[in-house]
Formats: sequence, structure tokens, C-alpha cells
Amino acid sequence: MEKVVFHVDVNSAFLSWEAVHRLQLGETLDLREIPSAVAGDKNKRHGIILAKSTLAKQYGIQTGEPLVDALKKCPNLTLVPPSHHLYSEYSKAFTDILNDFSACVEKCSIDEAYCDMTGMSALFGPPVQAAHTIKDRIHRELGFTVNVGISNNKILAKMASDFRKPDRVHTLFPEEIQTKMWPLPVGELFFVGKSTAKKLNTLGIYTIGELARTDVEILKSHLKKHGEVIHSFANGIDASIISQEEMKNKGYGNSTTISFDVEEESTAKMILLSLAETVASRLRSDDMMANVVSVSIVDSEFRHSSHQSTLLSPTHRTDEIHKVACSLFDELWDGSPIRNLGIQTSKVVANDSAKQMNLFSFETDEKREKLDQAIDQIRDRFGTKAIQRASLFQKPEHNKKDQE
Repeated sequence: MEKVVFHVDVNSAFLSWEAVHRLQLGETLDLREIPSAVAGDKNKRHGIILAKSTLAKQYGIQTGEPLVDALKKCPNLTLVPPSHHLYSEYSKAFTDILNDFSACVEKCSIDEAYCDMTGMSALFGPPVQAAHTIKDRIHRELGFTVNVGISNNKILAKMASDFRKPDRVHTLFPEEIQTKMWPLPVGELFFVGKSTAKKLNTLGIYTIGELARTDVEILKSHLKKHGEVIHSFANGIDASIISQEEMKNKGYGNSTTISFDVEEESTAKMILLSLAETVASRLRSDDMMANVVSVSIVDSEFRHSSHQSTLLSPTHRTDEIHKVACSLFDELWDGSPIRNLGIQTSKVVANDSAKQMNLFSFETDEKREKLDQAIDQIRDRFGTKAIQRASLFQKPEHNKKDQE
């Protein structure tokens, strides 16, 4: 049976949810019909555009743009502060409807999800018909619109949902790649940020089709593992599966929004070490171990990407989690300035579960285990700042102005 995957993406989610909520409260002005945006406090790091209306987009306003720059483009821009609790409620309602159509829904962010619709035509009709049914029901019951992308894998469904908006259904099956996807600028391919697009342009690669036809070894020589990944995506190849599994222990993860744009690998890995310490400490505190480690990156353009790895054996050691996180980071990062970094662990098991031993490093592993335990005990007794790694005292170059 041929695989059928939907990617359902809320159109201008934060702004749409603000608009619907305000109309329900009796307001007559629809934020979606005027130049408007959801934005953070301009006096803080979050003083940026989080979502904008179609009319605001016509002024050249972009998500992730500093608020002061947006107001120069459109002085009469209507601004509303974010209401995160409200967004969580709408996100849940959106997901609940998707669960009525698919037994396997993977929520990949607050406003988008993948649905495995394989074999569902008997219940909801052909894929395009089913997609329209989902889209129209969300609009009718919740008041906002979505785009639905349809394909046989996640990457192509994701690309399809990004075609013409709003309130649309698009297909992008393998036989449609050459006509629908290959003519697009290479920067529109998922996982290709501005930095990677510039590197590809210097190689004479300007479209997704040109990327797809480039020798993968050339790409790997310039972009390492990332070059191989985007080459596969350009050719419509994606082996990842839709997983509805949620972490049973949501506390075994940590992320941070950084007060400056991280552009150095060493700085990013220092931040990952700090995150790994927190995550590993929580695992040890609950006497649990993780089988999967994942790293997430949000860049300065608010592009979100993540990658995960299954370990040979479960762990709760700081150095092991940090090592895997750094390896994932190397595969994932395209050089774009980083705004947010995160580490998550999943498929956790009790500490007394069987662990595969390495006979050649058993003694070293045991010492590091005892070191982690000793650090935990000191921090439990004297506070989290009582003992810290020397590497975390290195001040990033980006902070020099703050220090002076």
C-alpha cells in the first residue's frame, strides 16, 4: 500500500489565533485584514516580529525581523503582544481534530503536524478530498485556516504545504518533483538556510533542481554531512517515519534563547555542554537513563530544525549526552546565526535496566559516573553554582560589549 503523508500547517498561526480570539470577544476589526503583527517587547531580546498578516507581508515585513525595522517599513502597523497560553489552547484544538482523521499524528511544532493517512481513503476518500475535509473542518470549527501538503514522505509533504497560501491543499508526489519543486530557488528547500544558500550559489547552484543533479561528493566536500542531507531532500528522498510517541518524562530536556546571535561553533558547543549538564542531572535525579538524544536549533530567521540519534545503550552521563549532542549539531548546523539551542532526551528507562558495557572503557566510564554523582551531591547541598566546569567560564566574544 502506497504511503500517504499529510503536513498540516496553520497559516500565520499566532496572528490568526489572536484574530479569532479577539473576534470571539466582540471586536469587529479582523487583524488578518489589516497590516498587523504579533511582536515581542522592542526593549528586550524578544522585540521582533513573531507573525504577520498578509497585508503586512506586502510591506516587506518578515518573521524574525526587529520590530523597529518593521515599523520603518509600515508606520501604521498594528501590533499585539503574544499570548502563549492562548496559542497552546488553539494548538491543542487543532491537534484534536487531526486525531479524528489519523491514528498517527506527529506534532512537530505548536502550529504544524504530520498525519499518516495511509489506507484512510476508505473512510475519508482520496487524499486530496480528505485534505479538503480536514482543512474545511478546522476553518469551520476553530475559525482559522491551514495549508495541507500531501505526498508519500515527510519532506515532500512539508514542501507542498509551503506552496501558495493561505487555505490551500497541494500535492508533491515523486513524479511531480521536477515540475513543482526543482524550478524553485535553492533557498526554499527545507533545511537550506541563508548561509547554506549563499555557499551553494558560489558553487553555481541556484535552484533545487541544480542541487539535486549535483554530485553528492562535491556537496559533502563543501558542506560535510549537511550536503548529503539536502541532496537527498532535493531528490525527494526522506526515510524518516511519522512518530506519535511523546516523551513520558517531559522534564528531561532543556533549551535556551540566547541573548546574542551565536555564530561560532565553539560557543554553540559550550552552550550545549551547559544544557547537557542540566538534562543529565535531571535524569540522574530520577534514576533514569535515556536511549535517544536530540538537538534542536532555531536560527535568527526563526527556522527550526532538529536531529536525533539512538544510542547503543542508555545513559544519564553528562559527557556522553554532550558528545552525542555535538555530533548531531555538526550534522545539523548550516552556519546560520543561532538564536535558540535545545537538547531533549527520550525513550527513557529505569537506571536498573540492562546497559551494554564497553570492556575497553569500563574503568574510565565508572570514574566519570562517580564524578557526575559527586557533582550532583555538591550542588544538592550547596546550590547549582557551587561547582562549575572551567570551560563554562570562557566568555564568548559576542559578550564583550556587555562586559565593558
